[in-house]
Amino acid sequence: MSRRCELTAKGPQVGHKVSHSNIKTKRRFLPNLVNVTFQSEALGRSVRLRVSTNALKSVDHRGGLDAYLLKAREGELSPRALELKRQIAKKQAPVAATA
Repeated sequence: MSRRCELTAKGPQVGHKVSHSNIKTKRRFLPNLVNVTFQSEALGRSVRLRVSTNALKSVDHRGGLDAYLLKAREGELSPRALELKRQIAKKQAPVAATA
């Protein structure tokens, strides 16, 4: 499983570990990823995604998974999240047409 957030595309970064004597050695900064189950109101089911804690706050701020995915850019989303976005948009299209 790759160490990449499925919603924000955050991945590992490379930097230096600096010792007290200022010796620099390469190290990796890994994103804080958690497995989370989101409820999709449009699809009527739960979805498990591996996201960063920062993305978790963003989803909560935007008002849920459906609102976050509809507003997110497609280049940032993983293939699974992109498919979810398309399914949600398809479900909400008839609702918007009747309103």
